[in-house]
Amino acid sequence: MKKTIAMSALALAISFGSISCKKKVSDADLQTQATTIVTANPAATVEVKEGVAHLGGTFSSQAEKDAAIKSLKEIKGVKDVHDMATVAPVVTAPEPVTTTSAVDPMVQQKVKDALKDFPSVNVEVVNGELTLTGTASSAQARKIKESVDALKVGKVNFNYTVK
Repeated sequence: MKKTIAMSALALAISFGSISCKKKVSDADLQTQATTIVTANPAATVEVKEGVAHLGGTFSSQAEKDAAIKSLKEIKGVKDVHDMATVAPVVTAPEPVTTTSAVDPMVQQKVKDALKDFPSVNVEVVNGELTLTGTASSAQARKIKESVDALKVGKVNFNYTVK
């Protein structure tokens, strides 16, 4: 009887030992796997502490953020994911209102003729005002300004990019 109890106790101890010997994944290993997932988004960060992934940073869409969270939860050894990340707001530039009646077409044509040597600069009417758009070098910008000022056409918006 004593032998049976001793054998039962030994078997019980061995079974508990095998259960508790389950390999635990270290935070460093989890951090490496988690970092690999979020590297697709340079504005995102992840930190793993005690098996919990802390997701931070900014994502360009909610779908990207949700996909990252799902991927982090799928890592074996990650207990939970704390979502501290944000989604960047969508910024759209307002479209300019174009009207052609406020500027005399003859004046617009004069300016176009004066700028025929600068094909990268366009002449438009935006919000009722003559507007120059496009790109020009600094030397070209000076010549354009001098040419347009010499025409004495009134207010002109110089909205081109000087490179």
